[in-house]
Amino acid sequence: MQLIAQILDIEANKKSAIINELDAEKFGLALNDRLRISSQKGSITCIVELSSSLVKPGTIALYKNVAKSILADNGERLEVNYEPTPQSVEFIRKKMNGGKLSEGEIKSIISDLVKMELSDLDISAFLLASNYVGLDQEEIKNITVSMAETGQKLNLGGFTVDKHSIGGVPGNKVSLLIVPTVALTELLIPKTSSRAITSPSGTADTMSVLANVKFGLNEIKSIVEKVHGCIVWGGALNIAPADDLLIRIENPLRIDPRGLMIASILSKKLAVGAKVVALDIPVGRGAKISGSAEGERLAKEFIEIGKALGINIRAGITYGGQPVGKAIGPALEAREALSALIDPGSASMSLLSKASSLAGILLETAGLAPNNTGYDISMGNILNGKSYNKMKQIIAEQGGNPEVKPDQIPVGNYKHEFKADSDGYITLVDNESIVRIAKAAGAPVDSGSGIILHQKQGYKVKKGDILFEIYSDKSSKLSEAVNIANYDPPIIIEGMLLKVYPS
Repeated sequence: MQLIAQILDIEANKKSAIINELDAEKFGLALNDRLRISSQKGSITCIVELSSSLVKPGTIALYKNVAKSILADNGERLEVNYEPTPQSVEFIRKKMNGGKLSEGEIKSIISDLVKMELSDLDISAFLLASNYVGLDQEEIKNITVSMAETGQKLNLGGFTVDKHSIGGVPGNKVSLLIVPTVALTELLIPKTSSRAITSPSGTADTMSVLANVKFGLNEIKSIVEKVHGCIVWGGALNIAPADDLLIRIENPLRIDPRGLMIASILSKKLAVGAKVVALDIPVGRGAKISGSAEGERLAKEFIEIGKALGINIRAGITYGGQPVGKAIGPALEAREALSALIDPGSASMSLLSKASSLAGILLETAGLAPNNTGYDISMGNILNGKSYNKMKQIIAEQGGNPEVKPDQIPVGNYKHEFKADSDGYITLVDNESIVRIAKAAGAPVDSGSGIILHQKQGYKVKKGDILFEIYSDKSSKLSEAVNIANYDPPIIIEGMLLKVYPS
């Protein structure tokens, strides 16, 4: 059949086309069927979407990304034909029924995913099957390799290492200290990071306050060859693109299948050529992993699959019961990380200690430091200013101002202080509440928004002491964040006397 192209002014991260319900009935098409759409200059397979009024009979609406891929013009007559369901959908159904997927079946699924041949329902089915049926180690390894093979790869000449956190703890800006510390050595550390999805700031969000983070692979290679490290946004690189397509569906489903999470992380490490990876697994109340035993089980899975892939993984089980350092939000975290490098003597010990521990793991595992000495070497380089000087080089190579000082980084113009209403001790700093408040204030979209903690768990406070401050770029968002903080306090104070019994 032939239909007239109607190009919509909408970019969509999917390959779909919209036809009128009458045309669908006429040609025996249903929602989520597939069509092969051909212009004079190309063809593409799209998922069918239906409309009763947006698209008139005899026309087919194409999203901008679809129209661009086949160079279709508005009003052009297109050839449209039914396309059979890809075989990978049968493999997804096999996994839903409890079967084990072969290497070839996994390659088919990931390939069709990246080519956007799968509908959102197909992807949802794969995610749910992976979450509830589960994936064994061989399946996870094959998914990892397939994810890496369907994207671009970074080929560096030297010994490449990397660091990754499974996330879940706000304020975790340690990569801004780790990368320059490791880059002081002969090791190469091309840190590709994501922007925040559910947290107040991702590493790329924080680094973007100091320098450009959007580069192509050749640009990253040039930067790393010069200064041995970088901190960039991975979303512009087409490294393991299947991951972003899965995350797009995972978030509304609110699931994070363990096997796919491991494959996601390791596929990116495989794509950048990492030989050694320091894996940060925060554990504690409010973190993704509740306790050390569960953290060790996860670490073991990573290590065994990494070994099969030729990646030497060493995990750090870290404390995740409260934020790292005192700042939460892109600009506030950039200030704190830069301050820690410039004046480590005044920095939060949780930030310095965690950064030095993970950097030390990389040095020891890569054979550049004897066992149990990596921490001291890394901490020494932060304390003597060498890490700061290297960070200045990295900032300069990424197009930022290497001489910028923390107080020159703009933060939100609107601020509200919360003070202690009694004497006592901080018994709880709630990660989940802090994330809700910081996001309500505007983080990470409004880079100057977030929270500064003045007190943390275990601190003794007096009535009237400032507990934390909320910053926002907009007064309306500050009001919303303040309301949340009043309703769900992120800091709990208790006296030494908890209760009198009998009362």
